[in-house]
Amino acid sequence: MLDTLEIMKRIPHRYPFLLVDRILEIDLENQKIKGLKNVTVNEEYFNGHFPGHPIVPGVIIVEGIAQCLGVLVFEQQGGEGENPKVPYFAAIENVKFKSPVRPGDQIIYEAQIEKQKRNIVKANGTATVDGKVVAEVKFTFSIMDK
Repeated sequence: MLDTLEIMKRIPHRYPFLLVDRILEIDLENQKIKGLKNVTVNEEYFNGHFPGHPIVPGVIIVEGIAQCLGVLVFEQQGGEGENPKVPYFAAIENVKFKSPVRPGDQIIYEAQIEKQKRNIVKANGTATVDGKVVAEVKFTFSIMDK
């Protein structure tokens, strides 16, 4: 649905911290989004995490889910022009990592907004590889001006 160039119109992240390659689905009615990240051996974080045994850091997976949520919030606001708002983490809760993610894996991020009141958003998300959940998280974030 949205490629990298379209994603960059919606969120401020750029290489090497743009962690979503494509948005596959956006469901505005149910406030859901699905995105993907192709994990390659060339990712910067593999230089130190861990040499000879590359594993995607859990915080990178959580950030990828959050970036999908940023795209969803932008689309809810009308999705036109450069986004003047940025979602900032207020809380990250109940994070669970269930399996390591390695080079060659394709991460599917899924996220849903549970509740939104003014500029405060509560949401949850998962990351899967080959249909297996590798991470789960609950977020609270505030939508602020850049």
